[in-house]
Amino acid sequence: MASVATNGISIEYDIHGDDDAPPLLLVMGLGGQLVQWTLPFVEQLVDRGFRVIRFDNRDVGLSSRIDAPVPTRREILTAIASKRYAKSAYTLADMADDTAGLLEAIGVERAHVVGISMGGMISQSLTIRHPRRVASLTSIMSNTGDRRHGRMHRSLLRKAPRYLARDPAQRVENGMEMFRLISGPHFDAPAVRAMLEESTARSDDLDGATRQTMAILASPERTWDLRWVEAPTLVVHGLLDRLVMPSGGIATARSIPGSRLIMYPDMGHDLPGPRWGELIEEIVLNTRRAEGGSAAQPAKIA
Repeated sequence: MASVATNGISIEYDIHGDDDAPPLLLVMGLGGQLVQWTLPFVEQLVDRGFRVIRFDNRDVGLSSRIDAPVPTRREILTAIASKRYAKSAYTLADMADDTAGLLEAIGVERAHVVGISMGGMISQSLTIRHPRRVASLTSIMSNTGDRRHGRMHRSLLRKAPRYLARDPAQRVENGMEMFRLISGPHFDAPAVRAMLEESTARSDDLDGATRQTMAILASPERTWDLRWVEAPTLVVHGLLDRLVMPSGGIATARSIPGSRLIMYPDMGHDLPGPRWGELIEEIVLNTRRAEGGSAAQPAKIA
């Protein structure tokens, strides 16, 4: 792994694959570190001919921490109730600029971009703000910032707080229960535990994830700006997603001209192993559209 200075901060990253292969950038979600793009998933992308770049977003993992107060639970809940109460030290636009700066620093003029959850939001913002950097866009289980679509299910909003305890000794177990809540029927407990243990060993600081939450809540809606996106776009969502309801994926696909929407009936807010092959094939097909391949097809439930 290595780090670069960009946008006034340090970003930790790693690269897998041949130097002359087409670059594919993976953008992780809320509080997630680059290792949550697990090596078996990355290796499948490398096998399909990509140079895969993973990185830690600001405020998590080994990237820079932002010197700003940690929002309280009350402040977060108030911001959820009304955007006008969302006060953040940075927004998704700043995180998109970090991402563009990383690409510039490592000499990548243009990349295929795949973002998951908050990473999908960052990837959308990157495509809006730095369109020449994005060859193709894949937005997975995300939304456009429109609060009417892609909200958290009420039942999850009631259950999730109990698993956000800050005791370091409980982080892996709490993380296991949280992933169990948001995942679909293919929840792989050993794989999730290994990923959480690796993440905690790299960094056990949770404050950045709380600031990232407020950054999401403070960021403006992207629906209008997404109408001008020209990069070939794939939108993926799970029909069982309770963290970002499926309406978020539908709204994203409707906002981006020519986008392709894939919805998996056995996927929650996770990347189920049994679906990796199909998902990676869809990503590959989307990258080929950037190279002058076939046009988008209608949305489908896989």
